[in-house]
Amino acid sequence: MNNKLSTLLPLLLAVTFSLGMLLQKRSTSTQKKLEANNNFKLQEIINLISNEYVDSINIDKISDDILPSLFEKLDPHSIYISPEDYRDMTDPIRGSFEGIGIQFNIQNDTIIIVQVIQGGPSEKLNILPGDRIITVNDSIIAGNGITNEKTIKLLKGPHGTHVKVGIKRSGINDLIYFDITRDYVPISSIDAAYMIDEETGYIALNCFSQNTHKEFLNEMTKLREKGIKNLIVDLRENGGGLLYTAIDLATEFLPYGDTIVFTKGRNTPTDYYTSEGSGTCQDLNLAVLINEYSASASEIFAGAMQDNERGIVVGRRSFGKGVVNEDFPLRDSSVVRLTTKKFYTPSGRCIQKPYNGNLKDYDKELVDRYSHGELNSADSIDFPDSLKFTTRNGKIVYGGGGIMPDIFVAMDTTTYSPEFHKITNSGILYEYAFDFTEKFRHTISSKSPQEAHKWISERIALNDINKFAENHNKYIYKNNIPNEISLIEKITRCYVIRNIFDNNSFSEFYNIDDKTILKAKEQLEKQNNTL
Repeated sequence: MNNKLSTLLPLLLAVTFSLGMLLQKRSTSTQKKLEANNNFKLQEIINLISNEYVDSINIDKISDDILPSLFEKLDPHSIYISPEDYRDMTDPIRGSFEGIGIQFNIQNDTIIIVQVIQGGPSEKLNILPGDRIITVNDSIIAGNGITNEKTIKLLKGPHGTHVKVGIKRSGINDLIYFDITRDYVPISSIDAAYMIDEETGYIALNCFSQNTHKEFLNEMTKLREKGIKNLIVDLRENGGGLLYTAIDLATEFLPYGDTIVFTKGRNTPTDYYTSEGSGTCQDLNLAVLINEYSASASEIFAGAMQDNERGIVVGRRSFGKGVVNEDFPLRDSSVVRLTTKKFYTPSGRCIQKPYNGNLKDYDKELVDRYSHGELNSADSIDFPDSLKFTTRNGKIVYGGGGIMPDIFVAMDTTTYSPEFHKITNSGILYEYAFDFTEKFRHTISSKSPQEAHKWISERIALNDINKFAENHNKYIYKNNIPNEISLIEKITRCYVIRNIFDNNSFSEFYNIDDKTILKAKEQLEKQNNTL
């Protein structure tokens, strides 16, 4: 379990350049080339089917179904995106979405607000965690089979539009009505930022968005005030984002003139990106955490730090996405996301893993790593001489698919029984935590996070969770494995902490015994002792 619950979806958020006139010009240029070559076969076939086929068909749907298969023949990261999917895919990269600014859960056929997003419309109206949405636009939705999909459709919408909600708040008999003007709601790319000890700070990034650099600098200002000397940047499960954001972030750590990354394409010159030398973090000892789900922009940043020997990279081999994608809008507002370049780390490594034209094999590569033992032992990885590269200071680094860390940390397989997965995937831990939160919200919120964690820890046990599960006809954990029981209880109390406080507090307590963080912290302390 990891507090960054995003899995493979962020891997679809490719390293991309800004959408603008440049893309429109390139799209127009490409169209002219097609016209010049009389290359209209696909369009001719579509027109023929549309006009002559015996039955009435939805040609747009057929096109949307066929196009993904076409792009599979190119590479795994060139894709066709329908207009409906494009906005949802790019919201995290833009750093915002349009809506009312809440995180919700559905309990007993009722929408319950779990968190109110800072800076969003709901926060400005003093809507609170624990509030229950009973009506939307004067229609009762509670108890009427409400679903996540229906909720999103009702509450999300273009900025400037209005939605009226009737809320039941604990301790108040009558509904409270709010007229909410939908707006751009910020999506933070930082999951957590806090001090692990008096000298070591920790920042976890979930993607590289348009706002990441600014958010990072804001958090660094807070950590500076607390005396930070060492920094751990956690890029585990970070599937990437914007190329230029990774470059901007790397510049904060590197002296003037250091190469961050360079790109090469078939029809484009080689572009080198170097540090401007004005970074604010050049004085900090640095550790970068990666794993098999760290991809794209994460690999650019980690590779730049490793090749310039600016920081230590800790964890497991990263995903291996070494290509740059550009978005080309089509006439119907759909988008072609096309691989146009490959990127290379300063030592010359292209870390894109091989692709044989079979998307299933490509998607299964991470499973193969587990089967071959790579996630449990660094010794199971054998690099041929052709994949060994040398940094300018003589350090050996490895290419061929992902960034290989300087310090390997094996995957924790002590909590991998089927029974553990059943209870953690059943949702019962989250439901129990929310029920516990509602019962003791006032008591817990009156305490500091540290006091609250201690108080909660004394009151949450597996037996109580199992009783709650039995009453709700959910899976009951039957194993007697100490490590699993301990983790189940930890996950549950951290859910309660997040319900009352925030993701930052969740991460701080969840990460207390994280082996990768502890290994990075140990290495940073060694660096301090050798200065």
